[in-house]
Amino acid sequence: MKIAILGAGAWGTALGIALAQRHGTKLWARDPAQAAAIEAARRNERYLPEVALPEALVVGGDLESTLSGAELVILAATVAGLRPLAGMLRKRGSGVPFIWLCKGFEEGTGSLPHEVVESVFGADSPACGALSGPSFALEVAQGLPCALTLAAHDEEFASSMAARLHGGRLRIYYSADLTGVEIGGAVKNVLAIAVGISDGMGLGQNARAALVTRGLAEIQRLGVAMGASAETIMGLTGAGDLILTATGTLSRNRKVGLELARGRSLESILNGLGHVAEGVRSAREALRLSERHGVDLPITLAVNSVLAGEMSPRAALDLLLARDPRSEG
Repeated sequence: MKIAILGAGAWGTALGIALAQRHGTKLWARDPAQAAAIEAARRNERYLPEVALPEALVVGGDLESTLSGAELVILAATVAGLRPLAGMLRKRGSGVPFIWLCKGFEEGTGSLPHEVVESVFGADSPACGALSGPSFALEVAQGLPCALTLAAHDEEFASSMAARLHGGRLRIYYSADLTGVEIGGAVKNVLAIAVGISDGMGLGQNARAALVTRGLAEIQRLGVAMGASAETIMGLTGAGDLILTATGTLSRNRKVGLELARGRSLESILNGLGHVAEGVRSAREALRLSERHGVDLPITLAVNSVLAGEMSPRAALDLLLARDPRSEG
């Protein structure tokens, strides 16, 4: 299969490295200078310097050349970058199926990625879906095993495309619960900040386990209220991704929480990351959605209070501990 990946960040580059072993794969960088630098060094020095690119992976800054002959387009943008990138595809009008990799809510609208795509394409969208799951870019680029889920409203498309991408060290499942898959990917980033705060305050592994478990309940409550299946939330893109992002040392969102607990300002943390931490942008939107759907998300509320500078990490913890006892559920 011929694949075009639009976006040369860490995840787009890592997936390009993995897929180029079995498919004709091209990687497009929006900035021609960045594309030239990656091609010259045969590694992405800015976002993924640890891994050299395979010879089979073609890198370029010309969009038309990258898309030429593609049978699948992969949008490797942040949630904020999804709308303009989808708009470019729509304007081109090729009808080639595409999938996106971003996780989160669009800032300002609260839209999930598939809702952003639907607002851009309307009823004219080609077959499309989301590829999500517990996946650190560096490990995928290094060829370590990874399991992901390809979700689409069209289950036949999800099944057939998952089968074509499946192979090597990538195990690809499929799902028709696109909302459930995207809710898990969005809210887990917010909860990873909470776990990072807890770990940064030295509160121990018991507290970490409690936050992960109760955080999963928050994902499930919001997901079900928005039409998702509870079973999806317990799978790779919900529980799996939450566990990885909340506990893994490569997690950007967890790092934000760790640094907040150490007293650093949010602005300085984000300036030093070099990558996007989607949980920061998604926290406010998750809270708005919880209010709209009448769902209680106490951990998400506490994270929002810390991010907004309305409450210290210690005060947010005290607020959570002071909640009245209730049945688990």
